[in-house]
Amino acid sequence: MSTARPGYGFLKGHGTENDFVLLPDHDGSVHGDLSVERVRALCGRRAGIGADGVLRVILTTALASPVETDDLPEWFMDYRNADGGAAEMCGNGIRVFARHLVDEGLVPAGRPIRIATRSGVKTLTPDGDLWTADLGAATVLGETEVSVGDRSWPATHVVVGNPHAVVVVDDQAEAGRLHDEPAYDASLFPDGVNVEFVVRRGADHIAMRVHERGSGETRSCGTGACAAAIAVAAEGPGRWRVDVPGGTLQVSRDDQGRVSLTGPVVIVARGETDL
Repeated sequence: MSTARPGYGFLKGHGTENDFVLLPDHDGSVHGDLSVERVRALCGRRAGIGADGVLRVILTTALASPVETDDLPEWFMDYRNADGGAAEMCGNGIRVFARHLVDEGLVPAGRPIRIATRSGVKTLTPDGDLWTADLGAATVLGETEVSVGDRSWPATHVVVGNPHAVVVVDDQAEAGRLHDEPAYDASLFPDGVNVEFVVRRGADHIAMRVHERGSGETRSCGTGACAAAIAVAAEGPGRWRVDVPGGTLQVSRDDQGRVSLTGPVVIVARGETDL
């Protein structure tokens, strides 16, 4: 006699086609430590739901290892890449996360929302169909090098909560297929790195492709858009349009050096699974 596996709820959403499975798990009782195997199964595009990553929606008070902050937000974004590895931040994902909190009545609508992440507390602000994420300061840490096949390029090391290597090219096709992970300096990036290939289209307009660590080439990367804009921009405040395969994002930097990301959010499905 077979015993059915227990199901659990999920949602599917995206920000400029960078897509995620959301797992409501408010008290941490459904998914425990959220295994690598479960994340991989959910993100699988053949036998799973299909996504670039998983966003677990959990109360900060339910975390096994509480976040260290003097003013703890109520909600924590537990983000995992498609390979199951935990990541510090996700610029598109946190907008989807915030939209979900509002849609479900878990936070008041129309107000800024503070969300805890592995790279600290971020503030999200709604503006019609768009959401803006204040990601704090981006840090430029110097030059490095990345390679795809037999080609190599100089790259700028930028941290936007998570690590990035930004390459400026004349044509986005130079990188070829980005399914496989580009080669990089593992001593500089022991936990992997997101690699952006960027084309300048104007003084405040760029386009990019990206290989995200643990997920492969994705249609968009929010922190990657920020890293790309900061890497090619002069110092000081500004606002940049960033075209990605999945749409368009806006990146801005204020006169205190804080970087914000603005873009759309779409929730496309909800249901139950036993993956």
